[in-house]
Amino acid sequence: MRAVITVIGKDMVGILAQIAASCAKHGINVLEVTQSILQDLFAMIMLVDITKSDATVAALSEEFDSLGAEMGLSIHVMHEDVFNSMHRI
Repeated sequence: MRAVITVIGKDMVGILAQIAASCAKHGINVLEVTQSILQDLFAMIMLVDITKSDATVAALSEEFDSLGAEMGLSIHVMHEDVFNSMHRI
């Protein structure tokens, strides 16, 4: 099973490191990462493998919501199928 993690907010040191550390803590393998910095705006999309995760997508979403609030970022986690359905034309 795969999930998509999106991150948007003001650029600062350690965003990728914090997100990756949270993934590692739950046994989540990062498959792909793309990120951009537009002036001072940070945007990132991660494709992750949650097959061996010790947490559900809902639990991960809550944890990343809290982390996002602490860091002043918008962090969303959703199952890959949901993401694909939302972005299908």
